[in-house]
Amino acid sequence: MNTRILAALALTAALAASAGCGDDGGAGPAGIPPSSGGVGGPVIVLAAASLTESFTTIGKNFEAQNPGTKVTFSFAGSPQLAQQITAGAPADVFAAASPATMKTVTDQGDAAGTPVTFVKNQLVIAVPKGNPKGLTSLAALAGPGVKVALCAAQVPCGAASTKALAAAGVRLTPVTEEQDVKAALAKVKLGEVDAALVYRTDARAAASDVDGVEFPESAKAINEYPIAALTAAPNPAGAAAFVAYVQSPPAQRVLADAGFQQP
Repeated sequence: MNTRILAALALTAALAASAGCGDDGGAGPAGIPPSSGGVGGPVIVLAAASLTESFTTIGKNFEAQNPGTKVTFSFAGSPQLAQQITAGAPADVFAAASPATMKTVTDQGDAAGTPVTFVKNQLVIAVPKGNPKGLTSLAALAGPGVKVALCAAQVPCGAASTKALAAAGVRLTPVTEEQDVKAALAKVKLGEVDAALVYRTDARAAASDVDGVEFPESAKAINEYPIAALTAAPNPAGAAAFVAYVQSPPAQRVLADAGFQQP
C-alpha cells in the first residue's frame, strides 16, 4: 500500500506541473466547432500506453471544441494506472486496455457508472524494418537464436500475447518482459530484440522504424478498451464530456485511422 500511495503522490505532482504549464485552450484544428455545453477547466485522463498517439490528437480536438478546457494525460501500463487510481491519485477519466484492468477500478467503487467499450485492438509481430530475419508466424518466434520481447503477463498486451501463443500452440521464452506495449516496441526499435508482440496500432505509429506482421491467431486475443469517468473526478462535467467525446464520430475516426477497431 505504501508503494501505491507513493505512486499516487508522484502522479499528483506530475499532473499538477503539467497542468500548470498549459494554455487555456484557444483556437484548435479547423472544422471543430466550439461546444456550448459549458465545460471548462482541467481534465485529467489516465490512459493505456497504446492510446498515446490517438488520445493526444483527441485531447487537442476536445480542447478546440470546449474552449477553456485543458486535457492532461498520463500514459502508462493499465495495471499501473489502475493502482494509482485506487490509491487516490487525482484523475477524471480512466481508459484501460482491457476489461480486467478496468475491473480493478470498478471493484473499488472508483468508476462513476458503467464503463463503456470504445474500441478494440489486435496484436501483430513487430520486426525491424524490412523484417531481416523473415519472421512471418508465431512459430518462427520460437526458432533458435530469435530474441523476442513480450509485455508482462499482468499487462493487457501480455495477457493477449499469452492467449495468442496458446491458440498457436507455441511456447517461447522472451528475453525481456515489459510493463507496457511501448516499452516492448522500443526493444525492436533499438535493435535489442528481433521481434515483439505489440498492438497493431503501435506498430502503425512506428511504421518508419518497424514492420507489423499480421498472424491469424491474433483474432483469438482481441482486447476491448473500456473508458469511464471516475467517482472522485475533480472535474465531473469535464470527465463526462471527455468520455462522451471519445465515443463521438470525430474521435472514432481518429482511432480508426490509428488502426483501432470499432467496439
